Amino acid sequence: MSSKLKMTYGILGAFVVAGVAAWIYQLINGLGVTGMNNGVSWGLYITCFMFFVGLSAGGLIVASSASVFHIAEYKKVALPAVICSTVCICLAGMFVLIDLGGIQRVWRIVTGPNPTSVLLWDMVVITCYLIINVVYLVFMCSKRPGAEHKVSIVSRFALPVAILVHSVTAWIFGLQLAKEWYSAIMAPIFVASAMDSGLALLLLSLMGLNKLGLFKIEKKLISSLAGLLATCIAIDAFFIGCECLTMAYPGAKGAEALGIMATGITAPFFWIEIIGGLVIPFCLMVFEKNRANMKLVGASCVLVILGVFCKRVWLLFTSFYTFNISGAPGVISGSTAARGALGVDVWATLGTYSPTWVEIVVALGVVALGVLAFIALSRKLLLGHQQA
Repeated sequence: MSSKLKMTYGILGAFVVAGVAAWIYQLINGLGVTGMNNGVSWGLYITCFMFFVGLSAGGLIVASSASVFHIAEYKKVALPAVICSTVCICLAGMFVLIDLGGIQRVWRIVTGPNPTSVLLWDMVVITCYLIINVVYLVFMCSKRPGAEHKVSIVSRFALPVAILVHSVTAWIFGLQLAKEWYSAIMAPIFVASAMDSGLALLLLSLMGLNKLGLFKIEKKLISSLAGLLATCIAIDAFFIGCECLTMAYPGAKGAEALGIMATGITAPFFWIEIIGGLVIPFCLMVFEKNRANMKLVGASCVLVILGVFCKRVWLLFTSFYTFNISGAPGVISGSTAARGALGVDVWATLGTYSPTWVEIVVALGVVALGVLAFIALSRKLLLGHQQA
């Protein structure tokens, strides 16, 4: 193991330890140590959950599509794509468990399931998705005869489940009529953003593995995937444009939410996504000459991932800004950390949220654990697969 890799492990390990310590602190003191409150009941953890489900789905869609549609070029990156997908879906599940506030409550999901709850649907789909990822990895790394045929069979299940896992996540929001998330195309929007963010993460991962000497990748293939990324960005932008047009139409229900997104408290995240996450990367990747430049491809991928994360932020918090009820004195915060958010008292008439140090450290620890797992799995599976 190189000294650079040892240093990377050490830094990531320190973040993991800090994250575990912050999580234990949260378990002891409750969710009151976070910035969440009665007005804004979902925060950084659920934002990261949405984000990593998308990153995971995008990777598996690319891998399974290569097998289903017999795209020989993309089969070369199927294994790192599935490794990336597996790690990301595990991180997404971890953020849900952390958001529960008490890990001891998990058993209630099994003993008292509610079939009408979209959250239960999501739990079932994510579990199936994780199982498919693991089976996929086992068959892809198998040296036994017929393994390739088994991969082909699994990929036919993996592709629809990968689309379904992000669709169900979208329905968690789209089916809540009391919020401005209500939208018939919420699932297509989520799947489109999963495709571009997941593909962008895969490209960055491939370039990183290539530098570490764990996986050899041709520039031509990177350029080809970058062209696919440009297409995914265009589709994502189209869906967002359709949604914004519907919201902006005179008399539409979503006019107030669009105003908050475009000019209100979540406007910075909205415009970072539109300009930085869609317009700039598309303008760069739409030209073949730029797709041959690995630095531009890497920069575009970073912008796409940042843009999709910002999308999760404005989508989640725009609908929490305005309460469903009105009248004085408002809604009590219900959180020690959020009590003085407006600088007045414990009562609020608008939703307010900012993550506390606990949430930030926990999130960084989970992400660091994911990076560690990805590097470790890549060293174990990719090197062994190439040697075979």
